[in-house]
Parts: sequence; C-alpha cells; structure tokens
Amino acid sequence: MDEGKMDENEWGYHGEGNKSLVVAHAQRCVVLRFLKFPPNRKKTSEEIFQHLQNIVDFGKNVMKEFLGENYVHCGEVVQLPLDFVKQLCLKVQCERPESRCDKDLDTLSGYALCLPNLARLQTYHFAEHRPILCVEIKPKCGFIPFSSDVTHEMKHKVCRYCMHQHLKVATGKWKQISKYCPLDLYSGNKQRMYFALKSLLQEAQNNLKIFKNGELIYGCKDARSPVTDWSELAHHLKPFFFPSNGLASGPHCTRAVIRELVRVITRVLLSGSDKGRAGALRSGPGLRGPPVCEASPFSRSLRCQGKNTPERSGLPKGCLLYKTLQVQMLDLLDIEGLYPLYRRVERYLEEFPEERKTLQIDGPYDEAFYQRLLDLSTEDDGTVAFALTKVQQYRVAMTAKDCSIMIALSPCLQDASSDQRPIVPSSRSRFAFSVSVLDLDLKPYESIPHQYKLDGKIVNYYLKTVHAKDATVMPTRFKESEDCTLVLHKV
Repeated sequence: MDEGKMDENEWGYHGEGNKSLVVAHAQRCVVLRFLKFPPNRKKTSEEIFQHLQNIVDFGKNVMKEFLGENYVHCGEVVQLPLDFVKQLCLKVQCERPESRCDKDLDTLSGYALCLPNLARLQTYHFAEHRPILCVEIKPKCGFIPFSSDVTHEMKHKVCRYCMHQHLKVATGKWKQISKYCPLDLYSGNKQRMYFALKSLLQEAQNNLKIFKNGELIYGCKDARSPVTDWSELAHHLKPFFFPSNGLASGPHCTRAVIRELVRVITRVLLSGSDKGRAGALRSGPGLRGPPVCEASPFSRSLRCQGKNTPERSGLPKGCLLYKTLQVQMLDLLDIEGLYPLYRRVERYLEEFPEERKTLQIDGPYDEAFYQRLLDLSTEDDGTVAFALTKVQQYRVAMTAKDCSIMIALSPCLQDASSDQRPIVPSSRSRFAFSVSVLDLDLKPYESIPHQYKLDGKIVNYYLKTVHAKDATVMPTRFKESEDCTLVLHKV
C-alpha cells in the first residue's frame, strides 16, 4: 500500500466496535483500522503509535502462539496523510450507527493498523471475481466457572452469557432474549451446535454477521435495528448452496438454505489442524465444570420431554473452537477469585509506581510475557508475582472470550484440483474456505474493577428475577414422582 497516494473514495465503511473503526478498500483485500476516543480524551501521536504496536505484538507473540499462525493476522502499523484521514472520516460519518457516535475517529495522529480483509479468502491480495460469503461469529465464553472462589452457586449451573441476556433485555440493549448458549456451540455435539447456530441466526444481536462480497447482508447493529428476515437471507444465500436453481422459493426453500448454511458452518468449525501452542495449556485444569448450562433452551426443552441433554462429544484438538476454549480457561479463578489478587497488585503499584513498566502491565508483549502465561498453578503463595501472573492470564482469557471467528466461503470452480485451500462440501456444492480470528486486543488492566462489578450485577439480577420466578412456579407444578393424597370436601 502506497501511503503517499491515498484516495478516500477507494475506501468504504466496514464496521466498528467500542474502540476502533474499520474501513475496507474497494479492490484490494485490505482494511484500515483506526482507534476511537471520547471527544474530551486526546492522546499524543506517540501514545497512539505505541497502542497500535502493542496490538500487533500481542497478536504475534501471544495469540498466534496459542491459536496458530494460520488463524491470527497481526497486520502492521502504517502512517497515513492527515488530509486523507480527515476526508475519510467525513465520508464514513453518515454510515456509522447512532449508538457508536459517542466516540470520534482519531484524525490527528495519522496512524492506523493495516490488516487483511477477513471477509475475503486469505490467499489473494486482490478481490476475486467469484462470490465470497463470510460469516462472523462472536462465540463468547464456552465454559461454566469451576473455581472454588465462586460464591453464588448459580454460577456453577448457568453460564455467564445466558444470565447476561436477562440484564441486557431489561436495560434495553436488546429487544428479546436469545436462545443461543455458548456451551452448546462449544460442545462438539452436532445436534447442539446446529441448535446454537440457528439460535444465533434467529436473534443475531452482535454475535453474528453475514457478508456477501464484503457487504453486510445480515446482522443487527443495536436494539433499534429491524427484525432479521430469514427469507431475505435465503434469497442471498440460495445461489451459493443451490447453484442449479432447482429449489422453489417459499418457506421450504428458506428452511433448506438455512439448514445448509448451518451444516457447512458446523463442519468448518470442527475442522482444522493448524498447530498453535495451546497444547501447552492441556496440562492445566482441562474441561472441568458442568458440560451443560441449565438455562440453555435446548437443554430445557429436552428436560421437559424427560430426556438428558447430549453431553460434549468433545471438540477436535486441532479446531479453532477447541484452542479458543483452552485460552478462555486461563481464567482459572473466576473474577471473584481474581479481584483480590488485582487489589494486591494495585497496592504494590501504589507503593512502587515506577514498577509498572517492569511488571509489563502495558507491554511489551513479548516471548517472556507469553511464557509467564503458561504457569497454571492456583496455589497462592502470597506474592505479587503470583497475583500478577493470574491477572495477566485473566486479561488474555477475557480477550479470547470476546474474540470473533471469521469464516470465508467461496464456491469451488469446476476444476478445483489446483486449489490448495481446504474444501468443505454441502448437499449441492463445495466451498473453498478460510478461518480467521479477529478482535484480539488484550483487555485493559484497568477494566478489572468494572468486570467485578458487572459480574455481581448480572448474577444478582438473574437471581432476583429469573431464578426467583422459577422457584415460585415450581411448587405449583404436579410432579409424577411425588406421592399425593386426594381429599374430598363435602359441598
């Protein structure tokens, strides 16, 4: 990319999160990622460069080691003409969701992150002429806490995502509760994975998006977004999955197309052999904790039928979901056990503020930082070193809990023998595919107190509303297994 010849008209709005905004090039398979800040918070150019360089270093030295080099794309920091950045900011402003406009694009430093466009297949520098379908999934945390530091028994039964749904709907973040439960997706059981993916398609929230040739065709931005339309989605997807056009339109067609999409995504998620070093974590606690979330609608419906939920079939160790789950489980103590250790580090830094750099809280995220993450001991020796290791592991785990998986699919040409990319079949077609991970910025050290308060808020709201309501309903239900006496009163 020639930074000296930049034309804002060649770039278009691609999307944004809480901390950054992304624009994509019309022809080349690259995106630029700019940082965002509240209007009253300014940073120097040097601080912004270091922030972006830390993102690159963390991806390269930590997440690429855990997840595998084929899945993680670190990019590079580039410096752009300020006039180009300002014109680009004006161009994309009208496309930004209203809920994201509380922060402004950084137009003063000229620094951005240049990355491959993960909505494209990751083998070509230029956009291919054949159609590309891309599914972005934010799977969230795939296990229930196993730490003995957990004080609410409900946290050992119901996953964080299912509990948080109730608070989000109550506060107006979303209109209705999703049936998606991360434990179903991470189970490795195809029946549960199908249900999880269909639930995401029914209530996407910000956990699922679908792009066609780089353009968003499915997924909501916030609670004000229109209701998702499966028939419209099926219209977009039909040429991919039923290229001969032998399928009529209507509800049957829609269901058939959605079914094909879900099966192909499941096959892709269970595939893979990229060797990351997540194997170094396998000597740790492993997949402890209950394999089923009690709040999962899939589990509840089976219990109503008197059936047991199929447990984890087990994810293949080479697949990305397995490796992501391993990194998530670096959260060995839960936030309840972690917070006192965070306070220990804070007290130390209050006494010795100059030690912050030595402790690598703000980087550098190098090989030494990575090696310390592999210490999975949970026996507290009372030292700052132990507390710091657990704090850093928690930050990495939270990063893995909030990452997104991008699956790019492209129909195979008639003669695909020369195509070296992995292939996934569907009923009527075959797809070349690539899988990537994004949103891998290390979670801030300063966010830990917020996470501690939020955890308590989520659990307390769930106990006060949902669980309390269930408890009052249960005694009124007739249970076949209980003895009962019929008493006749004279009328």
